[in-house]
Amino acid sequence: MTNPLLERHELPPFDQIRAEHAVPAIKAILDENRQALEHILDAGDFTYDSVVSLREALDDRLNQAFSPVGHLNAVMNSEEIREAYNTCIAMLSEYSTEVNQNQALFAAYQAIAGSPEFETLAAEKKKVVENALRDFRLAGVALPEAERQAYAALANELSSLQSTFNNNVLDATQSFSKLVPVERLEGVPENAMSQMRKAAENKGEDGYLVTLDMPCYMGVQRYCQDRVLRREQYIAYGTRASDRGPDAGRFDNSEIMQQILEARLKQARLLGFDHYAALSVERKMARSAEEVLAFLEDLAARSRPAAEKELQEIADFARQHGGPEELEPWDLAFYAEKLKKASFDISEEELRPYFPVPIVLKGMFEVVRRLFDIDVRAVDDMPVWHPDVMTYGIWKDGTLIARFYLDLYARANKRGGAWMDDCRVRRRIEPAGSLQIPVAYLTCNFTNPVGDDPALLNHSEVVTLFHEFGHGLHHMMTQVNVAPVSGINGVAWDAVELPSQFMENFCWQAESLAFISGHYQTREPLPEAMLDKLLAARHFQSAMMMVRQLEFGLFDFRLHVEFDPEEKGQVQQVLDQVRAKVAVVKPPAEYAFQHGFSHIFGGGYAAGYYSYKWAEVLSADAFSKFLEEGIFNRQTGEKFLSTVLENGGVEDAMKLFVAFRGREPEVEALLRQDGLLPDAA
Repeated sequence: MTNPLLERHELPPFDQIRAEHAVPAIKAILDENRQALEHILDAGDFTYDSVVSLREALDDRLNQAFSPVGHLNAVMNSEEIREAYNTCIAMLSEYSTEVNQNQALFAAYQAIAGSPEFETLAAEKKKVVENALRDFRLAGVALPEAERQAYAALANELSSLQSTFNNNVLDATQSFSKLVPVERLEGVPENAMSQMRKAAENKGEDGYLVTLDMPCYMGVQRYCQDRVLRREQYIAYGTRASDRGPDAGRFDNSEIMQQILEARLKQARLLGFDHYAALSVERKMARSAEEVLAFLEDLAARSRPAAEKELQEIADFARQHGGPEELEPWDLAFYAEKLKKASFDISEEELRPYFPVPIVLKGMFEVVRRLFDIDVRAVDDMPVWHPDVMTYGIWKDGTLIARFYLDLYARANKRGGAWMDDCRVRRRIEPAGSLQIPVAYLTCNFTNPVGDDPALLNHSEVVTLFHEFGHGLHHMMTQVNVAPVSGINGVAWDAVELPSQFMENFCWQAESLAFISGHYQTREPLPEAMLDKLLAARHFQSAMMMVRQLEFGLFDFRLHVEFDPEEKGQVQQVLDQVRAKVAVVKPPAEYAFQHGFSHIFGGGYAAGYYSYKWAEVLSADAFSKFLEEGIFNRQTGEKFLSTVLENGGVEDAMKLFVAFRGREPEVEALLRQDGLLPDAA
């Protein structure tokens, strides 16, 4: 049987890849990689080219084979794909640990770092060696044999546990649905109603199917008059994969979370750290766990009073307009949307007609053309995994420099949320010297098009799209030629959100909104009156959103600092303590959002969720330079490109920021951006 994952392709042949291809391909490549590494080490000629470059080539081939498998597991999940993915993940985890604990390979890197050749290497290659030596140590290479084996077993265990956690969240999300008659959806916009009607039809039912997909969830929570239905959906979403709620115990992540935390703590202590947060910070821009906690607590203290005031405004408004005396969490989005409409005469749904996907995309590409002198064009030579997927190329000075896939719409068996991932990494292929250009996957979960009309985005979705495209630019605009520090590779995790949050700012500027928007029927841009209202409402509930993110960040970080396996119920206890100190909205006792917190239990943000706020300080301060010099000032755009986007992980993130901004970041920039300083009110 021909296996497309074992063949060299410029792009993944998604029209040929099947679940049964994954395991044989990954097993074969891993076996070949092991033999190649043995040959490299047996040769004994330890130079950058003979060791590091050859290892990079091995890793790149492995990534090219597994990248489409991992992506399909996220966007086209099925029993077959999931089983193949889980088997591959176990093999890859074992291999990764094996390589990172290979003492002979570690010695080879040490020899390169101590050789005269090292001083002659380009900065990007020096950084690859330095990062590899750090990662060898953090993988336990220097531990005694028994402890090294224990660390390896923990790494394999964590890989399996995190995959199980994510599968439970996906299954729990897909599991909930409720068929309701039209009268229970009074107030819900037609856009969301159409999606619910279509979901019911797909199951052969009459009526409207309420689900936990984000477009449906927000449509009900913001607009549905039926308070009982809002509560039911809110509880179902907030108890996913837990021992509570409508599916109590069915996809329960309770024990999985405990096992993940125990394994991480054991790993950290094997390496000599007091807790996992200290281990996590080793690869971050922040210098210590204490610095992170101080940063989060300072932001919380400065924003909580404003958040309390905002919450009181919603409660007062609700009482004045026939709402309950005591607001519950499932009332907040509903009355907040009404308050926003009353205060600014604007709502997300009114904005939708002015943000059709084709015009938003054209406008977004115009933003980066003006900033970075690049040309983004649709292409039709990239095989895709679903008919909805759009494909693009990026040109600079007439040369194709990158490609990307755009998968915008929610559907069954697709992981929720939005993200960017790499398909191909920019690297110079030796000895021929040809260039492999970067390719990105950009994934969202927006409302589908209805009939012949284009999909219409609300403004929050426009911001999400710009955010993910910012990640994509970081990956695709790099000029680094070695994969381990190319694009987002090697970038400190608490700085990796800088380009994404930077791009969000262009969704709030009159100059850019003029061409990002356009009515889907008339093509008229957002009317000046609506634009003024949108901009006036920018800071609406910004403090409440701030403390919500700080709640997540503090819960994550404190949990990884304080976790004690002997203390039962500690996950909930830490969350309760954080909420008591930071949160202004207290969910009901049965709420169990932590069971679905994939960022920290199933992804790469463990003891790192604070990165969103940390990087938001960087992005707000960086964008303030554009506000000072003109948001489309070409010199400023070129400087951001040459310092932040093109350098990947070659330089320290703080050094790159200072190179762009001329100084270290100031937290006041974020507070000012969110309207939380007196002069910005």
